[in-house]
Amino acid sequence: MKAFFLTTSRILDRVGFVALVLAAAGLVLMTCVVAYAVFGRYVLNSTPSWAEAASIMLMGWFIFLGAAVGVRERTHLGFDVLLYVLPPSGKSVLRAISDVVVFAFGSGMVVFGLSLVDLTWTNVAPTLGVSGAFSYFPLVAGGLLISLFALERFCARLAGLPVDDDVPELQPEAHLAPRDPR
Repeated sequence: MKAFFLTTSRILDRVGFVALVLAAAGLVLMTCVVAYAVFGRYVLNSTPSWAEAASIMLMGWFIFLGAAVGVRERTHLGFDVLLYVLPPSGKSVLRAISDVVVFAFGSGMVVFGLSLVDLTWTNVAPTLGVSGAFSYFPLVAGGLLISLFALERFCARLAGLPVDDDVPELQPEAHLAPRDPR
């Protein structure tokens, strides 16, 4: 069972890395599109009609893929504030509940994202000439990855694997302590 989790974890590590690279590429590409639109508007006096729609579509991709990577890296979507006041036993229960809630949230993104894809499949984005459904594919992809990453963590937790060992716990009193002047 442990070997299965390790293999699955390695695969999901790669999936998370690919999602991170795609999110970063989308951010860079969107920045280039917006820069080109600004250049066209103020220098050439001719704004490209496709730039706004393309940048919004790219934004959807990098936001939802980036959010999924944040779930994978345990830096996004959780009940972190409550962890500061709970004893260790309560923290593990709250983290398990958090995994279930995040899984449900990601599943909802997939279900409702697919319904939006279905509703907009025949619509055409006039400036891009593509189906309006392409605007909602990032919601489905991000939700699928969020669900997978939350399910992986929850199953590993049930199997007794050390899921939270590398999660840094912020100590509020550490921020109040005087700093070493060296």
